[in-house]
Amino acid sequence: MSDEIAIQAARLRAAAEERPMKLPVNRRVDERHHAVTEDGLSVWYTIQVSPHSRIQEAIFERADRMPSDEECNRWLALLIVGAHGTEAPGMPGSTTRRCEAFERSPELEAPLA
Repeated sequence: MSDEIAIQAARLRAAAEERPMKLPVNRRVDERHHAVTEDGLSVWYTIQVSPHSRIQEAIFERADRMPSDEECNRWLALLIVGAHGTEAPGMPGSTTRRCEAFERSPELEAPLA
């Protein structure tokens, strides 16, 4: 299973690097950014870019329950590289978890007034 995760994670990273979404983003995501494990964990990975920032986002979903910390962390270690992924708050009772890593380039941002 561990080898399968590494293979799928590499495929998702390659698809996201090849076609990052430009911000502001239309939330339609290509199926190349999606993987489903044999045990039913659905994993989405995207990279969103703007002139001054880059966001890596991983979404984990299950039909029957919330994905566990262990299964999410295995994927995060392989998907979000060069930054620390932070879990976004979710709705109570949700079976979805979302983690994001923001990378900013302050020298490219407009100066504050």
